[in-house]
Amino acid sequence: MILRRKGSRLFVAALAALAMAPQAAFAAGGYNDLVKLFKEWRAFQPPAVENCTPDYSAAAMAKKADGLKRFQQRLAAIDPKSWPETRRGDHALVGAEMNGMDFDLRVLQPFARDPSYYATVFAEESDVPEHEGPNAYPAIDLYTYEYPLSKKDQKTLTCLLGAVPALLDQAKVNLKASTARDLFAYGDRAFRWQAEALDALKAGTLDMRTLEGNVRGTLEGAGPELLAAVENAQKATSDFRQWLKDEAPSRTGPSGVGKDNYDWYMKNVLLMPYGWDDQVALLRRELERSRAALAVEEFNNRELAPLPSFDDEAAYMEMARGKMLMLTAFMIDSGLVADKKYFRDAMTNEIGGFTPPAERNFFAIGAALDPTPLYSHFYHWIELAARKHEPVKSPIRAATPLYDIYDGRSEGMATAVEELFMHAGLYADSPRSREIVWIMLANRAARGLASLYVQSNEMTLDEAGEFHARWTPRGWSDPKSDLVGFEQLLYLRQPGYGTSYITGKIELDRLISDYAFDREEKDEAFDLPGFFKTLNASGIAPFSLIEKDMTSSPLRAGNAVDE
Repeated sequence: MILRRKGSRLFVAALAALAMAPQAAFAAGGYNDLVKLFKEWRAFQPPAVENCTPDYSAAAMAKKADGLKRFQQRLAAIDPKSWPETRRGDHALVGAEMNGMDFDLRVLQPFARDPSYYATVFAEESDVPEHEGPNAYPAIDLYTYEYPLSKKDQKTLTCLLGAVPALLDQAKVNLKASTARDLFAYGDRAFRWQAEALDALKAGTLDMRTLEGNVRGTLEGAGPELLAAVENAQKATSDFRQWLKDEAPSRTGPSGVGKDNYDWYMKNVLLMPYGWDDQVALLRRELERSRAALAVEEFNNRELAPLPSFDDEAAYMEMARGKMLMLTAFMIDSGLVADKKYFRDAMTNEIGGFTPPAERNFFAIGAALDPTPLYSHFYHWIELAARKHEPVKSPIRAATPLYDIYDGRSEGMATAVEELFMHAGLYADSPRSREIVWIMLANRAARGLASLYVQSNEMTLDEAGEFHARWTPRGWSDPKSDLVGFEQLLYLRQPGYGTSYITGKIELDRLISDYAFDREEKDEAFDLPGFFKTLNASGIAPFSLIEKDMTSSPLRAGNAVDE
C-alpha cells in the first residue's frame, strides 16, 4: 500500500531503502552470506580464459582491479563481530585472499614481472595444499590424470597443452617492461623443468610423485591432436627459454618488493604478526640457536661413532623403509597421528629413491645418514591426506588456499615437528641423528634470512645462495646447486615463503605454550595428542586465526602478564 502512494515521503523513503537493500542484507547477514560471497569470489578470482588461454594483459588486469574493489566492499559490509571465533576467522581469511589479489595487482605483478609465472606444466604434486609460488592459470597438473589417457582426458590435455604457445607469446608482451634482473636471470629453471617433463611424457618415462603414490605418464594410445599439442608446447617452451636468455642481460633492475611492501603483505595477506625487521631478528636467533645446539649435541655425542653413509642402493632402500616404518609407528603409537590406513599410506608413498653420492644435494646428504629428520618433515603428506579424507567443516578452510596463505601453517608445522618429535624421544636409540635435525633447522634459518635481504634488495640471488650455503653447517649446501637456486628463486617470487618455515614454527611454539598455559589455569594436564587433534580441526589456516580458535593468547601484545 505504501508503494502506491507515489507522491508521499514514505514512497521516497521506501525507494531509498530498496536502493540500500543489497548492502543492508550483507551488513545484517550471517555466515551463509559469507559463504555465498566466497563462492562468487572464487569464481571471479581466476583470469578470463578462452580456448584454455588466460588473459593477463594490462587491460584485463585493470578490469580485475575494478572488480576486486566491489568484492572488498561487499565483504566489508558483512559484520562478523557477533559470530563464533572460527567463523570470524573465516571472514578474515576471505579478506586475506582479496588482499592477496590486491598485492599481486599493485606490487608483485607476477604476470608483468616474473617469467617463471608462465611455466604451467607440473609433473609432481606439491607437498602443500597449493603449488609453491605463483603460476598462471590454469595449471597443467600432469600427475592428476590416469594413464593411459581416456578420450576425455586427451581432449582436455590437447586444449591445455595446445594453449602453451599462445600463453608464452602473450608472456613476451606482458613482460616487456619488466626490469627485474634476478627474475629473468634465474627464470630459465622453471622452463627447463617444463621441457624435461614434456620430453619425458612424450617418451613415456615421466615418473610423478603424488599423495597416492608414483604415477607413470605416457602418451600411449594418444591421438594425433594431443601428440601435436605436446610437440608444439615443447617447441614453444624451447623458444621461450631462448628468449629469456637473450633478454636477461638487459633487465638490470631490482626484483624484491622492498621492506614496506613486505610488511604489508605479512600483515594483510599472510596474517603473520612479524614484519621484515622482526623476521630478521627471529631468523638470526634461530640460526644461532640451531648452530649452538648442534655444537652441544656434537659434544654430547663425542664418544659415539659417526653415522655411516649408505652409499649402496639396496642397503639404502632397506634402511629407508625401516626408518619410515619406525617413524610412522612413533607418530601413531604416541597418539600424535590417528591410526588410519590413508595416513600410513601417505608416508609409505614418500620413502623415495636412492641418490648416488656424486648427485646428492643438501637433503640427500642427510638422508644417506638417516632420512628420519626429512621424513618427519613429510608430515605434510599426513595433512594432505587429512584434507582429502577428513575435510574440515568450513567450506572456506576446506578450499585450496590462494596466494600461498597456507605457508606459515604448512611449512612451519612440518619444520616444527622435526624438532618436536626429537624432543618427544624419536631418536632415543640414535643420538647422532639429532645432529641432522639441528643442521636442517640451521639451513632453513640461513636460507630464510638470505631471502629477507633479497626482498629488501640488499642481496642478489647469487649472493643469497652464497650466504645460504655459508651458514649451513658442515658444507652440506652448495650455492651452485639446482636446489639452492630453486629455493632462493621461489622465496623471491613469493614473499614470506622463505621465512615461513621458521616464523610458522615459532607461531606453533607459541600456540603450544598458550594452549598449555590455558590447561594449567584450569588445573588440566597438557595433552600433546589432544593438542594436535584440536589444531587439525581448525584446518590449514594461518596460526594467528587458529590461535584465536584454541587459546586465550596470554602472551599476545596487550594481554597483561603478571610479574
